[in-house]
Amino acid sequence: MTDFNTANTPFDYARGFTIDFDLRTGASALRETSLRPLSAVKGIFADEAAADEILKKDDPLIYEFHELSVPEHPGDLAFGCSKVYPGKIGKEYYMTKGHFHTVLDTGEVYYCLAGHGYMMLENPEGDWSALELGPGKAVYVPRRYAHRSINVDPVEPLLTFFVFRADAGHDYGTIAANGYRKLLIEENGKPCIMDNPKWSRD
Repeated sequence: MTDFNTANTPFDYARGFTIDFDLRTGASALRETSLRPLSAVKGIFADEAAADEILKKDDPLIYEFHELSVPEHPGDLAFGCSKVYPGKIGKEYYMTKGHFHTVLDTGEVYYCLAGHGYMMLENPEGDWSALELGPGKAVYVPRRYAHRSINVDPVEPLLTFFVFRADAGHDYGTIAANGYRKLLIEENGKPCIMDNPKWSRD
């Protein structure tokens, strides 16, 4: 007879494991959360003067995430949760840094647990889209597309669960250097897409 109390260790990659996710907060008791305050991501926002003014008085938390770093082998899956807080820098909503995958031919799935936001997508050839996220909605990020989560809710955090191939890696440098072609801002109380005046191909 099997004794179901003889559980695997929390991260027994060879035999499988379970991990907790609080569906209200995205937090895990077994995984430490990585925090991204404004001082750590200031350069992602177009209105640098507005960011500097805020940092003179405060250093608000823009987003946080935790990822289960499974072995980076083809066929394995990495997953975790991210939480983008409500707020704006100038007219631009709080958002994640955004990234390509190092293995560019990598897709990813995001499932929205709470909040209201958008996934901004962009490929190297210039195609882009902004896909809406809400509770119960999943976004498929195609291969070769950079992606960032943007929270447009004035009160509630945007909470998503994500899954991607474990050997994909992250390329933050391309977005950090060039920015996104489009910005998602608030205009007349509503989300609006505009060209990024600072976008650079170089």
